[in-house]
Amino acid sequence: MEKLESLIKTYYDFPKKGIAFKDLLGIIQDSEVFRELILRMSSNQVIKNSEAIISIEARGFIFGSAISFQASKPMIVARKPGKLPGEIYQEHYSLEYGNNSLSVGKEALEKFSSYAIVDDLLATGGTADCVARLINKSGKKVSGLLTVVELIELNGRLRFDFPVETILSI
Repeated sequence: MEKLESLIKTYYDFPKKGIAFKDLLGIIQDSEVFRELILRMSSNQVIKNSEAIISIEARGFIFGSAISFQASKPMIVARKPGKLPGEIYQEHYSLEYGNNSLSVGKEALEKFSSYAIVDDLLATGGTADCVARLINKSGKKVSGLLTVVELIELNGRLRFDFPVETILSI
């Protein structure tokens, strides 16, 4: 995992001035690092303590689907507006660079009682908090949050009353 940080590229002033965007897509371009990362994440206690995984659009899908496959756990998706058919739960959230909302299919959440939230990066915690509220709204439990990277100076983990695990803190 020593090579992990070197595969993360920073884009300054993206998507708006003052933001230092961390692009983790270089990780999936190095098959050995990606494989090692997925093996490590899929054996994490947050994943083991859940019945299913809920991954966040869009980069969270990449890591969540690989973890789901490796851990033999079902995966549910949290999507941006207008992307899911059928009845949905929807919540709004704010980030340091804008507002949006996420939706989860009601039927998908009915199947399991505990979920591990998976995303690529934890910054302020707004997106993961939105997903936690969606899970709670449905009467289900969050077993924890698992991310590849955590931006520790933003203290996003302080928002949560459930376990937060990350592979790399920067």
